[in-house]
Amino acid sequence: VILPQYGDENDAVAIEQVQKMFPDREVVGVQTKEVAFGGGNIHCITQQQPAVKK
Repeated sequence: VILPQYGDENDAVAIEQVQKMFPDREVVGVQTKEVAFGGGNIHCITQQQPAVKK
């Protein structure tokens, strides 16, 4: 699970809470403050990924 992080004191709390929701998954915090300043976040920068030709 990729979890946006903002350099806030509550980032660690958010990881703990999400880990409880997904106990069988690894929760990875990713610093996204700069992306948010650009007007988006994880969803915005990952939604238009081209398909790989096989």
